[in-house]
Amino acid sequence: MRVLEEALPLMAAASSIGKKAIVNARVLNEAPDYGSAFSRGLRIEIGNVVILLISGTASIDEHGNTVHAGDFRAQQRRTYANISGLLAAEGATWNDVVRTTCYLRDIERDYAAFNDERTNFFREQGLDPLPASTGIQAILCRPDLLVEIEAIAMFMKPDKE
Repeated sequence: MRVLEEALPLMAAASSIGKKAIVNARVLNEAPDYGSAFSRGLRIEIGNVVILLISGTASIDEHGNTVHAGDFRAQQRRTYANISGLLAAEGATWNDVVRTTCYLRDIERDYAAFNDERTNFFREQGLDPLPASTGIQAILCRPDLLVEIEAIAMFMKPDKE
């Protein structure tokens, strides 16, 4: 009986979960525009907690084109810019990011450059603590993409004025 009593507030919170797609057309087009069925990210609200689930994001421009083909570091910087734009669309920054999953087409060749760019970017953002992260070698959805990153951000909803 005690377990049920403790679970009731959680169940009540779960019934009030809100979700919506994250959109920022100035940095990224919407995936369905080119026939792919996913959102660039989802905003989930549970009570006063906001969770942003940013889909795998790469060096894609606002028209859906790959940019910086063949240049790993430039692709990674564009990927961070795209994620930054998605975060900003929901009032978040990299300081709200708690986890990243990073997919590299060739982890043996590119990991040193990836880690160098990530370290510099996170330093520029002033992140402390750093997000939890996983690096994985993967075949990405386009042959000209070298890196793709997904992110999870969490923050408290601002008080209404």
